[in-house]
Amino acid sequence: MALGKDYTTQECSIARALEVVGERWTLLVIRDALYGVRRYNDFLVHLGIPRAVLANRLQALTADGILEKRRYQESPPRDEYVVTDRGIALWPALRALGIWGREQLGGEPMRTFWHADCGTELSAYGACPACGKLVAVHDIDMRPGPGLDPDPADPVSRALLGTRRLLQPVETEPGPAQRPV
Repeated sequence: MALGKDYTTQECSIARALEVVGERWTLLVIRDALYGVRRYNDFLVHLGIPRAVLANRLQALTADGILEKRRYQESPPRDEYVVTDRGIALWPALRALGIWGREQLGGEPMRTFWHADCGTELSAYGACPACGKLVAVHDIDMRPGPGLDPDPADPVSRALLGTRRLLQPVETEPGPAQRPV
């Protein structure tokens, strides 16, 4: 029997979710967007994803309301992709999948996640042990973990080396005031 291309016969919330985020590369695009990657070229170089696949994933994630396409430059026209509340709601699933991958498949943490308000590392489920509360994504600082390459080749990985707040835009190219004239 041939493997189906969708889950239409499944009556299950997991199957419905997989219809949106279950294709290869999709969760990594969402992960990068939560880390602050917004621009097409930055997704491209950080993920090493084929152009056509990236364009398809960004279009699908925008159509599904996980990312919002916003114009950041008129001439030439350029857009960025910003995580919506619907995309932010995927954070616990991505965090759990990352923890599962490390615990079940091995490896050192690439990144650690901390409560920005009090500086405490978050529990596996995103709670702050010091405050006793579940920490909202916009209040999480990401720090390099022991498994992260300290000298990455691509500019996005270099921009993600330091401590940074989730959802804050990654800057890999100079802003308008910094560009040479």
